[in-house]
Amino acid sequence: MSALGGVVRSGVRRRRVRTLVIGLATMTAVAASVLGGSLLVVSGAPFQDAFARQHGAHLSVEFDADRVGAGRLARSAGAAGVSGAAGPFRTATVAPRADGSGPGWPMTVVGRPDPGRDVDAVALLDGRWPARPGEIALAADSPLLPVLGLRIDVPGPPGAPALTVVGVARSVTGTADAWVVPEQMPALTAPGGGGYQMLYRFADASTAERVAAGAAAVTAGLPAGAAVGEQSWLTVASNAERDTAVYVPFLLAFGVLGLVMSVLVVGNVVASAVGLGTRRIGVLKAVGFTPAQVVRAHVAQALVPAAAGTVAGLLAGHLLALPVLAETGEVYGTSSLAVAPWVDVAVTGGVLGLVAATAWASAWRAGRLRTVDALAVGRAVPSGQGRRAARLAARLPLPQPVALGLVRPFARPVRALAMGTAVLFGAVAVTFTVGMSASLGEVMRAKAHDVADVSVPEPPPAFGPPGAGPPPGSGAERRPPAEPAAVTAAIEATAGTGRHYSATTVRATVSGPTDLVDVVAFTGDASWGGYAMVAGRWFAQPGEAVVPTPFLAATGTRVGDRVTLNGLAEPVTVRIVGEVLDPRNDGMQVFTDLASLASARPDMTSTSHHIAVAAGTGVPDYVEALNGALAPLGVTARAGGLRSGSDMVVTLDALAGFLTLLLVAVAALGVLNGVLLDTRERVREIGVHKALGMTPRQTVAMVLTSVVVTGAVAGALGVPLGVALHGRVVPAMADGVGLRLPASVTDVYGAGALVALALGGLLIALLGALLPAGWAAGTRTATALRTE
Repeated sequence: MSALGGVVRSGVRRRRVRTLVIGLATMTAVAASVLGGSLLVVSGAPFQDAFARQHGAHLSVEFDADRVGAGRLARSAGAAGVSGAAGPFRTATVAPRADGSGPGWPMTVVGRPDPGRDVDAVALLDGRWPARPGEIALAADSPLLPVLGLRIDVPGPPGAPALTVVGVARSVTGTADAWVVPEQMPALTAPGGGGYQMLYRFADASTAERVAAGAAAVTAGLPAGAAVGEQSWLTVASNAERDTAVYVPFLLAFGVLGLVMSVLVVGNVVASAVGLGTRRIGVLKAVGFTPAQVVRAHVAQALVPAAAGTVAGLLAGHLLALPVLAETGEVYGTSSLAVAPWVDVAVTGGVLGLVAATAWASAWRAGRLRTVDALAVGRAVPSGQGRRAARLAARLPLPQPVALGLVRPFARPVRALAMGTAVLFGAVAVTFTVGMSASLGEVMRAKAHDVADVSVPEPPPAFGPPGAGPPPGSGAERRPPAEPAAVTAAIEATAGTGRHYSATTVRATVSGPTDLVDVVAFTGDASWGGYAMVAGRWFAQPGEAVVPTPFLAATGTRVGDRVTLNGLAEPVTVRIVGEVLDPRNDGMQVFTDLASLASARPDMTSTSHHIAVAAGTGVPDYVEALNGALAPLGVTARAGGLRSGSDMVVTLDALAGFLTLLLVAVAALGVLNGVLLDTRERVREIGVHKALGMTPRQTVAMVLTSVVVTGAVAGALGVPLGVALHGRVVPAMADGVGLRLPASVTDVYGAGALVALALGGLLIALLGALLPAGWAAGTRTATALRTE
């Protein structure tokens, strides 16, 4: 056993390139697999655990109190398929102010006597549940900062009640922004307003169809229009898994690429070692090694660097997973997430098992060799292959070193195929990463809407209660916000103004989801502002709106339906005429004309302006002229749009770049290993060429051109495969965050980019061949001729 260990250690030390290639290939596969597998496992774990612990509601339904009474709703708990129900609870939409500050965001308040137990058991995170009128418990993710003792004023309802925060709570399915005792609800409900909330659990709610069937059962027999909104637990679960689900498709793609490349590279390296070390195998057998020991020696020489690569890959996978998982556990109060131990075990066992099986299959030939044959063959190179290609190359008007290099793949077709496969997967990875980066860039441009040449940002909000701030006369008094009409007049009066529009954002609620909705109201034609349409059209008149895909999913609506915006001075109903790509605020946005909100929010003054300058107008000169006109108004124009980045995009780009570099390095090292074996086999032939007058530069050219055909073909094949992979993975990533993508996001490869990417395969091959070419050029002629 010690003799076998000595052979293994000697092989690992002597074949440094082989050791490095196997280790790096294994590390890449393990890192990507740990990332993808762990994210796939834990993406929904915090929500699922909290949902089971709190007996979350499978369906929450809001009813119109004017159309159906509490008694009739209570009887819906006995509908077919209902295993538990809570309610009816009175609901109201209010816009409270905290400690005398300015107007707040709309909130859904529910009157519940206690946190509940069997259905939607609200978890108290701090303080206690309200026990009397004048007390309120805020949701942990409510628009107001949940601080115990905070005083909240609720303007609007009769008496403008004041409430004190006594608790901070969380409903796993987000059934409310705040809770009060039922006796408090009349003071919070405007005349003719408010509604009822019912919460249901079903015997089977595993699919959307099952939940829909349950919703039909509980609303059967109720007056038409009584149910004004509903929210399925599946929608909440999908939103909870969104942050990590987006990473899974592309990490799985890299994991598969890494695993396949590991298998190919390990098999190629071990097979090459067997072919090159035939004489050494004969010597080992001659001194008493059995066929099984020879096979084990070659397998162990592959497993040693693979084990080191596995350890490095596990460490890299854990480190890369930390920022992705960091935010997931905080949402539901779960302890910090980590990679599941069984994922490490499964990935380690799977990768090392593949390496061992691949190495065994390649080393099996070494074990079968007869001792006499192995000693007789030694390092002789088969001599009949590639002759036809050599004769053809000799007739071409090419320098002799180039001709000799071009025919080399035909002399060693199996080795050339192995190197080409490594280059192919490297080209696939590069093509996929370039396309994914371009697609994410298009998504970010759609998110930022920054096609404007010049923008005037809205003024920063004035935080704090009235009267706060620097004392009068200090020179730092708070300036009142500029009137949008005055800014618009200044823009229109400035020479060089082309198209322009303004945008105002307010927040509202819609029936069903408790999340706030950003309502972006435009003055002027904003269709040119970078809003990528997925379906339908841009709105053309007041009363029409476009919304992102997640809004349609959360509200159960589609293009052509109507939705009502609540939480404003009065409800506003708009008809959805288009679906737009916009991931901001989790896609909970409504884009409409300012005139649609004229009666509901006549006091809107916080506005941004977006300008496209006329043809022939310089942007810097225009900005200078416009700022001169805007100076008295206290606002400032700047070149470019209102850009918006994304931590997720930065993380995805960084992960993709890191994994791609690893795969490219593995591909280049695979080429290096193959070319190094080839040059060692041909060392005597190279010595003969040098004796006949071949210069070092010509030697380098001969070695480099030996991989030109392989790299060019592999690159040409890898590009369409990378494009196809991009076409499958990027839409899957979008599905993970509930988005549909327009063609501008998926069709990102131009003809020039495809040609450049195809040449990338050739570049990878040349990079891998550089070191062996330098070694061959630096070998002395006499030394090469003496080599056997």
